[in-house]
Amino acid sequence: MRTRKAILPDANQIHDLIAGYSGDGTLLPRNLAEICENVRDFVVLEDGGRIIGCGALHLYGTHLAEVRSITVAPWAQGRGGGGLLVKKLLAEAKKHRVTCICLFTRSPQFFARLGFQVAHRADLPDKIYKDCHVCPRFHCCDEVAMVRGELPKFAILPEPATLLVKLQGMNV
Repeated sequence: MRTRKAILPDANQIHDLIAGYSGDGTLLPRNLAEICENVRDFVVLEDGGRIIGCGALHLYGTHLAEVRSITVAPWAQGRGGGGLLVKKLLAEAKKHRVTCICLFTRSPQFFARLGFQVAHRADLPDKIYKDCHVCPRFHCCDEVAMVRGELPKFAILPEPATLLVKLQGMNV
C-alpha cells in the first residue's frame, strides 16, 4: 500500500468511497463537483494500482487544518491504510506549518493512537462555521471533536455582517 496526492481523474473513485460511508452518517456526503473542486486537498491510498482509500486536509489557516473524509474500503480495513492516510495528511499540515489539526469522528480510539486528543467543539469555531451549522445532525451530533497540536487562539470567520445574515437565515 502507498499514499499519493489525488489528481482529478481520481474524483469518481473518491466520490464512491465517501458515498459508501455517508449514507449512515459516518462521513458527510460530498458531491462529485465538490470533490473535483477540492481534489488538491485529497490523498488516496493505493494497493496494486487500485484506489482503496482516501482522506483530505482542509486548510483554514496556519492556526488550523482539518483531517476529513478518511475512509478505507471495507474489505481493505485492518491493514494499516487509515493510519498511512492520516500520517500523510499530518505531513502535509506540517509542510504548511499548521499548528493545530482537528477532526470530528465516531472512532476516537483510532485517532487517539495517532496522537489526537479529545477537544471541545467551542474551541474550533472555524470548523463549526464551515460545516457543522449546515449538518442535519448539528443539534444532536454524536461525533467527538479531536485535535493534535496547540488549540487555536483565534478564528478566521466571515465579516460579522455576513455571519449575522447567515445566522438569521438559519432562524437562530
